[in-house]
This record gives sequence, C-alpha cells and structure tokens, in this order.
Amino acid sequence: MIRKATAVWQGSGKEGKGHLTTASSALEKNQYSFSSRFENGVGTNPEELIAAAHAGCFAMKLSFNLSGENFPPKELEVTCNITFEEGTLKKSHLVLKAQVEGISEEKFAELVDDAKQNCPISRVLNTEISVEYTLN
Repeated sequence: MIRKATAVWQGSGKEGKGHLTTASSALEKNQYSFSSRFENGVGTNPEELIAAAHAGCFAMKLSFNLSGENFPPKELEVTCNITFEEGTLKKSHLVLKAQVEGISEEKFAELVDDAKQNCPISRVLNTEISVEYTLN
C-alpha cells in the first residue's frame, strides 16, 4: 500500500505560501504558510497534520488491541499535542478519554502502552511519546 500527498510551495520561506492535497481528497489545496506554521495564521501546518495522524493512528491501534481482547471500545477520543522547538519535533503527547466496559485498569494500561509503542505513526516518529488517559 502506498499513500500519496502533494505539497506546492511558491515564494520564499517567510513570505511564500503553499497548499497541500491528498490523493483521497481529504485535503484539497489546503493552504499553509509561515504564518499558519509559526504564528496564528489561517491554514494548516505539517506539525498539526502529524498530530492528527498520530491521534488517529493511536486510536485505531488501541481499538484493534481492545477488540482483540474482547473489550471493543464504545469510544476513544484522542488529542495529540506536538511540541515543536528549535526546528525539531521534541514530543508527541497523547491525551486519551476512553469508554471501555468491563476491562481492568491493569489490562487497559497494557494495551494503551502497546498502542503507544506500535501504532505505525509512533514507530516512524523520532521523538518522545507520552500518553495520559482517563478510563470510563
């Protein structure tokens, strides 16, 4: 399986602008710029997209883990906070709110840790990854 996205950038790093498009059309010429990346401008940025990818990947991996142990989740809400400092992704912090019936705290923690370590986005990130959660 190969997934594809395209970035088009025009102009200098600070004054220029660009847009991002994915093959699935989930992103269709979504704008990004210096302002949307380093200030509070309109548009997206690479770090925000990594945060979305990590939150989604972790949630899906955890759902597979839970379902594999016969504890299908009612809902998993994951927020990812990416820390970007000095031109480097320093940390990805996942905040999970989980609704899962009948599972022990110990088993849940084990499955969360496995998802943190083994979701494909976690495996590709070269940064500190942490998780905090609330269960039910």
